[in-house]
Amino acid sequence: MKGFIAFTLVSLAFITGLGYFFPWAWWLLVPVAPLIITGLVDITQKRHAIMRNYPIVGRLRYFMEDIRPKIYQYFVESDIDGSPINRVDRSTIYQRAKRELNSQPFGTQFNVYAEGYEWMAHSIAPRAFESMNKDPRVLIGGSDCKQPYSASILNVSAMSYGSLSSNAVEALNGGAKLGGFAHNTGEGGISEHHLNQGGDIIWQIGTGYFGCRNAEGNFDEKLFSEKCALPNIKMIELKISQGAKPGHGGILPASKNTPEIAAIRHVKPHTTVASPPYHTAFGSPRQMVQFISRMRQLSDGKPVGFKLCIGQKREFHAICKAMLETGFYPDFITVDGGEGGTGAAPPEFSNSVGMPLMDALAFVHDTLTGYNIRHKVKLIASGKVLTGFHLLRAMALGADACNSARAMMMALGCIQALVCNTNKCPTGVATQDKWLMAGLVVDDKKHRVANYHQDTIESAIELAAAAGLDTPHGITRSHISRRVFMNQVKTFEEIYPGAQVGGLLNSQEMETISIDKWQ
Repeated sequence: MKGFIAFTLVSLAFITGLGYFFPWAWWLLVPVAPLIITGLVDITQKRHAIMRNYPIVGRLRYFMEDIRPKIYQYFVESDIDGSPINRVDRSTIYQRAKRELNSQPFGTQFNVYAEGYEWMAHSIAPRAFESMNKDPRVLIGGSDCKQPYSASILNVSAMSYGSLSSNAVEALNGGAKLGGFAHNTGEGGISEHHLNQGGDIIWQIGTGYFGCRNAEGNFDEKLFSEKCALPNIKMIELKISQGAKPGHGGILPASKNTPEIAAIRHVKPHTTVASPPYHTAFGSPRQMVQFISRMRQLSDGKPVGFKLCIGQKREFHAICKAMLETGFYPDFITVDGGEGGTGAAPPEFSNSVGMPLMDALAFVHDTLTGYNIRHKVKLIASGKVLTGFHLLRAMALGADACNSARAMMMALGCIQALVCNTNKCPTGVATQDKWLMAGLVVDDKKHRVANYHQDTIESAIELAAAAGLDTPHGITRSHISRRVFMNQVKTFEEIYPGAQVGGLLNSQEMETISIDKWQ
């Protein structure tokens, strides 16, 4: 502060004295006056001690803090250190989206003797990649489903319009149309941007029932049935919880609740709208599976499933028991990893709540197997699925298909600037700023999304062929190994021992579980 005061007095005295003899000297106030005014603002404000004690100079601290992630990403971090997604995987996504050189020289950069390193076992008798099916599909729909859906093994995970820009949503859906895969709407409802390109849609419905709610915010059967008649909607996903913030609701601020958003979500514009952390349409495992069955009826037999991040294992056991006792089964279950995703969330929820994907996926698959109902339900894995190896790793743990959000964003051009929650996304992906959105050209980016999808699927098929498998679905836990210590390696079968079919049906724990209340 003392330095600023001295600078101010000396500068003003010098300019005044010089201006007395040379009138042109008063022009020196043009650069000096803004500095003095800025310094006076810094001294008088009471929020930042550094700026108050060190006017003007103290602002550099906040500037450096703002550019630190960018400097770290481009000049400090190695190719394998970036977080949440390292540069090796980011480069793979960009190269596939742009159809650039998709190979690397001089061997792996990963430390293959480090704890946590994973690899897949190949075969001495690999299959011929050229003769394999390049578009493996999964038929989703149980015995009560009248309109089963043939899904790709890789689809766009849930991201709402509002969190993503309209251009990003259209490009994702356009890529889905070109590539023959599905696009999950996220819980924000179905917008025209989801429909314009004609791609297949998975309509996600969360606790706010956006797009199918009445004036009180409860589920509206008539609205739901009307929306389900849209031919683009191929499946319906009931969101119980998500990996980014499991057990946490959301708030749509009045400032973001524009007339367009309000019309999509069936809420009043310019009002604050809350998404509760729980569903009001059901209050127990029994009611939940009954509600899913009712949704299937209202949708004229389209596949209906639910998405959850695993928390208390007993609650999932209760859902399985409810399926057995009622005979109502979802057509699919999407398992979301607690490592989070695109959803902005409190740091404690992103960092410390929810079971990570691989543990959750193995648990869900084994639990369904233990109750002898795995064959009735398809499993979809969602959580940091970026490459062909990630696809096969998830399938080895029980997934029939996978969803990806962040990889699809990167195919659109996302540079992991980590400003998704500020409305300042520099690539126009996660923003509603029209100036920034204009940089994302739908007709170009939709092809990149389709390219990334196709090349990633083909890489998974190549890996399956190298393992001697006729299809990616033939992979087992014995094919994937992880180094658990420098000189100790275990297969996934050893880390996640498979369950015996029907082994949980007569367990004592099952007898103590109630399906008429959440425990």
